[in-house]
Amino acid sequence: MGAEAGLAPRARAIALPLLSGLLVSLPVFVQAPWVRHDPFSATAFTALLLTIALLLAHSDDPQRRRAGELLVGFCGSWLAGSLFWGWARLHPVYHLPLEAMALPLALAGLSSRWRLACGFYLGSLLGTAATDAGILLTGLMPLWPQALAAEPQQAGELLRLAAEAALRPGSLLVIAGLGGSLIQLSRWCWHQGDTGQVAGAALATTLAVDGLFVLLSLLAPRLSGLV
Repeated sequence: MGAEAGLAPRARAIALPLLSGLLVSLPVFVQAPWVRHDPFSATAFTALLLTIALLLAHSDDPQRRRAGELLVGFCGSWLAGSLFWGWARLHPVYHLPLEAMALPLALAGLSSRWRLACGFYLGSLLGTAATDAGILLTGLMPLWPQALAAEPQQAGELLRLAAEAALRPGSLLVIAGLGGSLIQLSRWCWHQGDTGQVAGAALATTLAVDGLFVLLSLLAPRLSGLV
């Protein structure tokens, strides 16, 4: 009984970071193909997500309440992603500004009851900024609109070429520097309480998803072209 009782607090402690990591991966594997097929319904889905989040956030159960608060932050990321990937995806210069559309609210809300939402949003945004910086600094930004405008098979080939370019010595130095910075920042966040752990999990998951994407681009370019 004692061991089982000890496991419950540990499970509760990692529940939010696990949920944070799961939510970071959803836009890549769920939202991206959905938005490409029907951007209007993907954007409208934000309303349903927000309704569910607010209902959970006002639950009497502490775990559901905290999950709902985190989900509110995910709604901001989902809406921004839907707007960009639905209508501005061929213009990478608009990516970060659209993703940062809720930045003032997130910064102001860090000291409120919505701090988990703000922590998730800010962690996701930092991960996105690091990814975009890596694409820019490795000289791959021109391939972005080309890959997105191409047919799936052609897009996969372009992404394979981009992944190979990312493995050049100069590019690897940039990627290693950004990746190491994200890892250190994620570790620092982990020691800053629940909000920091949510943000740190979002950062770490972004790094893992980026690595998986590069691997897919090298080994299975057709699959990467569908993401």
